[in-house]
Amino acid sequence: MKKLILMCLTLIAVVGLWAQPTVKLGIDVLRERNFDILQGKRVGLITNPTGVDRFLKSTVDILFEAEGITLAALYGPEHGVRGDVHAGGKVSDTKDPATGVPVFSLYGATRRPNKEMLEGIDVLVYDIQDIGCRSYTYISTMGLAMEACAQYGIEFVVLDRPNPLGGEKVEGCLTEEGNISFVSQFKIPYVYGLTCGELAQMLNGERMLEGKCKLTVVPMEGWKRSMDFTQTGLQWILTSPHIPESISSFFYVVTGILGELGVVSIGVGYTLPFQLVATDSIPAEILSNRLNDLHLKGVHFRPIYLKPYYSVGKDKDYQGVQIHLTDYKEAVLSDIQFYIMQEMYQLNPQYDFFKRAPRRIDMWNQVAGADFIYEEFSKRYNFDDIKDYWHKDDVTFKEQSAKYYLYN
Repeated sequence: MKKLILMCLTLIAVVGLWAQPTVKLGIDVLRERNFDILQGKRVGLITNPTGVDRFLKSTVDILFEAEGITLAALYGPEHGVRGDVHAGGKVSDTKDPATGVPVFSLYGATRRPNKEMLEGIDVLVYDIQDIGCRSYTYISTMGLAMEACAQYGIEFVVLDRPNPLGGEKVEGCLTEEGNISFVSQFKIPYVYGLTCGELAQMLNGERMLEGKCKLTVVPMEGWKRSMDFTQTGLQWILTSPHIPESISSFFYVVTGILGELGVVSIGVGYTLPFQLVATDSIPAEILSNRLNDLHLKGVHFRPIYLKPYYSVGKDKDYQGVQIHLTDYKEAVLSDIQFYIMQEMYQLNPQYDFFKRAPRRIDMWNQVAGADFIYEEFSKRYNFDDIKDYWHKDDVTFKEQSAKYYLYN
């Protein structure tokens, strides 16, 4: 009897786990509607391992098995449809081993679907989990695909997913002319506070793309702007090798711009990607004390000592600070890295980040989105010199983007 009771309790626990998600994703909603907008059509799908329903079944398999539609082609962004390509690695044309559906690369010879890739496709569906930061390349893939659909008269459908940063944070100046690139494809803030479906509507509605496509967004159910990913009840699928947890998306914003210079360890190559800043030349205790003395809202800096396994500082004894977000809503995520650079430079003026990485300045400018950030900050590493400029577009973008909100 005890054994039976234990089995029942275990079953209840498992059922409870799978019943937990409070948010229905776009793919869940589409399936409940019997794939109405795709019926009778040949479908192309841009996706990767994050494209799953709320119970972790792949959107590839769901559409392949769906009655009344034909999954005719798959399109692989950075890391590939099945996630088997490392960051920056070329994605090749191939066939999906599970379904036999042809796979076309959007991270190889071209990053924009061409006419041959879209031959025979009636509708192109996008289903990828993003992380809410402009420099992450999946939204660039989405926008370029929308342009291709506008050019060739193909419908575009976004199956919406949560912005893991929530829908309330907006940080960082708009990308400026001269810095448009695959890591800053659109004139939006560094943290843009929209779901991919809302962003697609804005790109289309504000004429931020070449051409305007026929766009349909399948919204989620149950998601609110106040939710970060930890509040959705959904399981996190790593969006790329160094975003293994949903909170990794928070920290990507905290240190990602600094990390582009490759001068210090930001935890990539250790067990805390994007969650620390460390080097071999500045004492951890002193740096942590100086940063905590700034009294930045929602963040605490703790001394940390490490030996990175790979990447910057491989096999060296490093020390620095681990960044703890004590109040996520209060913290201004993107500011933190500038304050760290400021304090490191003041502790050791020989630690001139840009002089140590002159070949990375162009990439820094592309990711930051504006030459002014480098030009002014590099003079004396004082964040006050660029703070107003960095945040000059926050309020106006929130006002402009609000008309594309799908959620309260």
